[in-house]
Amino acid sequence: MGLRERKKEELRIALSWAAIRLTVERGFDNVKVEDIAAEAGVSPRTFNNYFSSKAEAIAARHRERAAQIARELRARPADEPLWEAIVQAVAARFALGMTEDEAPSDEGWNAGIRLMLQHPAIQGELLRASRAAQEELAATVAERTGTDLDRDLYPHLVAGSVAAALSAVSDLLLRTDSRPPVAELLRDAFRQLTAGLPTP
Repeated sequence: MGLRERKKEELRIALSWAAIRLTVERGFDNVKVEDIAAEAGVSPRTFNNYFSSKAEAIAARHRERAAQIARELRARPADEPLWEAIVQAVAARFALGMTEDEAPSDEGWNAGIRLMLQHPAIQGELLRASRAAQEELAATVAERTGTDLDRDLYPHLVAGSVAAALSAVSDLLLRTDSRPPVAELLRDAFRQLTAGLPTP
């Protein structure tokens, strides 16, 4: 990725995080595009070059992270077992845009995120982002395994399982006051998946 593309991606992430932070603090209906742009240090026009709405900006973090996971998976060694490659790709990109040290972990933040995720506009954008992310990951799995994206279930089942694991980890992080290490939770989620989800 060239310098220009990298800077554009960094700005997309910055705008998305600004939208999330302000929405958690003020509520979705109390945040304007102008507020998000100012928080990220750009003009509203620049915001509109990247996103068509506040909700799209909020959902963009999920979409960008999934795209990064797919790219990371493509870059893994071809002889690496599929699920190990997936675990490594997810672990490398799950915290895209914010490290664990930078991410707020207090009860107020988690409550604000939960409230934000209940807004219909955000739910709609997240569904769209999730669908696109899952399709991109399925295509990557199909390339890696030599399966047919249009005819075979396998790449879609893998992509759906990865999406479910990421969702479960995210939900658990939002429900807990303490913040367990993300990498540890991810590895546990994929360990259980690859073991066939045996009864605890």
